[in-house]
Amino acid sequence: MVKLVRIIARLNVGGPARHVVWATAGLREKFESLLVTGTVPPEEDDMGYFAENHGVKPIVIPQMSREISLKDAFTIWKLFRLFLRERPDIVHTHTAKAGTAGRVAGILYKWFTPSILIGRPRRCRFVHTYHGHVFHSYYGKLKTRVFLGIEKALARLVTDCIVVISPQQFEEINGDFGVGSSEQFRVIPLGLDLESFSNSRNRRNRLRNELTAGESDVLIGIVGRLTEIKNHRLFIEAAARWKQAYSGQNRKVRFLVIGDGKLREELSENARRLGVDDILEFLGTRNDPEYFYPALDVVALTSLNEGTPLTLIEAMANERPCIATAVGGVIDLIGRETGNDRGASFRICERGILAPSGNSTALCEGFQRLIGDTRLREELGARGGEFALSSFSKARLLSDLERLYNELMGHGATQESMPPDSGPPSEVAPSELKRQVLDS
Repeated sequence: MVKLVRIIARLNVGGPARHVVWATAGLREKFESLLVTGTVPPEEDDMGYFAENHGVKPIVIPQMSREISLKDAFTIWKLFRLFLRERPDIVHTHTAKAGTAGRVAGILYKWFTPSILIGRPRRCRFVHTYHGHVFHSYYGKLKTRVFLGIEKALARLVTDCIVVISPQQFEEINGDFGVGSSEQFRVIPLGLDLESFSNSRNRRNRLRNELTAGESDVLIGIVGRLTEIKNHRLFIEAAARWKQAYSGQNRKVRFLVIGDGKLREELSENARRLGVDDILEFLGTRNDPEYFYPALDVVALTSLNEGTPLTLIEAMANERPCIATAVGGVIDLIGRETGNDRGASFRICERGILAPSGNSTALCEGFQRLIGDTRLREELGARGGEFALSSFSKARLLSDLERLYNELMGHGATQESMPPDSGPPSEVAPSELKRQVLDS
């Protein structure tokens, strides 16, 4: 049986943690799989329980964490020793830190062997998945340039296959930033366990009753970790603009922040300073997505940078209309433009509304458009539900990964490359839609 070692920096709350657990658990009958992870810092919520619930017991390397430090040398050494002990056929890394440490250890593993004297490195295939990337909006210019240089070198020296989760991400990472060759890339969209979201309309009232929300109240929610890259500040600013411009209308609107993180206190103070603490509420981390998504009338996302946000897929699976900033793989999820209000700074698309990144006015106007048009919300939600169920099933993800691993091991026909339109269907090129939105 093919032995697979999967590595992720930490099992914190978010899509990548669930992705690696589903992949490890779902393929264990066909591949001998190990999941290796680091530790979750105190300011983040730990999803170790999620792995345990799926029968996955990760190997933990305590030194592997998100931030760069001298501990990274210990991480690389321990991964090298792990490879020597386990002798994997495939190493699949996820997220930036694990991708760097795992592939540097891979260089040592492949080339530090007596057989190299006769030109025979150890045989092992290396795959790296970009769930997002750190090539903008995370760090300063110098640090970003260093990280980009490292990624280019690792793609050239040790990576057999680079997996991206959307066509837009392929365009950014390979086209805009020049990482790897196009032949190395495969587009494998996320896959989720969507069964828990079936019949979501029957679960609409649980959270709404908890919040004493009336049937006609409009609840606009944002779901995610309270970190800089998610840019919750923009959500709060847009809520403040909405209150100033539209709150005199009869419709009652409430803005909900679902999630927690190190910026909780800072964001709460920001909400108080902008005078929206009467219409905006922080609900903290909730482990009942099958109940909180149906309660929402609109799901927002304001990130500065994204791969394919699991939040939007889950919202669509619950037939919730989405409004989001036009970044990364979000553009592929929301789909092509279908209409536009004259003079509006947002774009109405197949499955939601797109607003330029950082533009609180556009976001506010998009909120109001959805608040005032129940039919539009229903149409966007219905199209999103069909799209999520047809494109992002867990079964499809496992099938795609199995096919990739078999090709790498020579057990199936090898595809030359995966073109940038091989992910979820879209009738307009991602770059074209990006220009349409960002130039508005």
